[in-house]
Amino acid sequence: MPSTLSTLSWLALAAPALALPSHGVPGKNQTGIKPITRIQLGPRPYWLIDQMVDSPLKTKLQSCSEKEMRPSRWSIGHRGGGTLQFPEETEASILAGTRMGAGIEECDVTFTSDQQLICRHSQCDLHTTTNILTIPSLAAKCTVPFTPYNATTKQSATAKCCTSDFSLAELTETKGLCSKMDSSNPQATTPEEYQGNVPGYRTTLYSGPGTCHKLLTVKEYIALVDALGLDFTPELKTPEVKMPFGSVDFTQDAFAQQLIDEFKATKIDPKRVWLQSFLYDDVLYWLRAEPEFAKQAILLDQSGDAPSTIAAATASLAKYAQDGVKIVAPPLQYLVSTVTDQNGKVKVVASEYAKQAKKLGLKVISWSLERSGWLADSTKGGYYYSTIANATAARGEGVVFELLDVLASKEVGAIAVFSDWSATVSYYANCFGLFP
Repeated sequence: MPSTLSTLSWLALAAPALALPSHGVPGKNQTGIKPITRIQLGPRPYWLIDQMVDSPLKTKLQSCSEKEMRPSRWSIGHRGGGTLQFPEETEASILAGTRMGAGIEECDVTFTSDQQLICRHSQCDLHTTTNILTIPSLAAKCTVPFTPYNATTKQSATAKCCTSDFSLAELTETKGLCSKMDSSNPQATTPEEYQGNVPGYRTTLYSGPGTCHKLLTVKEYIALVDALGLDFTPELKTPEVKMPFGSVDFTQDAFAQQLIDEFKATKIDPKRVWLQSFLYDDVLYWLRAEPEFAKQAILLDQSGDAPSTIAAATASLAKYAQDGVKIVAPPLQYLVSTVTDQNGKVKVVASEYAKQAKKLGLKVISWSLERSGWLADSTKGGYYYSTIANATAARGEGVVFELLDVLASKEVGAIAVFSDWSATVSYYANCFGLFP
């Protein structure tokens, strides 16, 4: 792990470039929502620091415990940033993430049957992220209707409901249709039972009886984030239906252009928009057709998940840089590795992928912190900690800030980090002077 002093030196140099400037005047606010200026992080970052082993990094983080916190663009609200406890892609999640200091807010963008844009993490996740299966008139239109658990064959309950199965009006105006915590019960025998099985490290506290988190359209997302005075990071989701869809004119390029047109229609400054896509052709289209918006377009990279593919993913970075990509965003584990020192201590360090991106002049953003559940259980943090599992096995929850420290170091130089609970990243950013 880089020493705290080396990290401080790097951040002192980087801070001017990463500051949170005004990127344009917000448009006319018709939401009734105002910018949140008093940031409240709650107990989690402080608790995580308490779990750390004694080190210069822990001492530095503890010294910031009474610091007044401010919003930071180093902290990106993943699916809103309140996703650990609030239904994702909702106004409530965005407001929670913003209150915890996120300076950039995300909407994952997909489309409806009438080719309108809506915020969902996947085109076909309505059966797990909403209660749509409990509304018969809508459930009947799902791509795969609900099939109950079969106790004889042990076949799990199944369903598949896509935004493209429904019109925008059906998804935004149907009484009783609400977002919920992402979950499903494989042993459900009724649609109502299928709603359960929320992971234990999440909660239904803010989505219980009497609450209804409505689905957000992209227009509503833009109005909300603009009113909050923040930056936008919309992710164009790769369609799960064949393109063109609905008409010969609604091609993948048309979908990519429609997203930008939504921002143009409300006169949002391109400097406030951080486009994202896993689909390389989307990023190439933006570079070609919308160069102003493409200046900070983000290529999401998930091509190196297996140990046998990370070398090829690292080698591909040269092509991305040659083609004009400026920012790549791999998952956390691509950017870090571990070494064991002479005393047997496992240290988190920058990976070869991170070093190559740095060498090529590519900026790096990573995803997604606070999405892994417990780090000290048998999963050792699972997917996002797979390359540093020996560190989580040794030090559990305390590794979270060690990971952030490496991401912020000169060796990696991440310009932002997505998180399901914005407070943790915001605490680190404030403590080390990112975006003062």
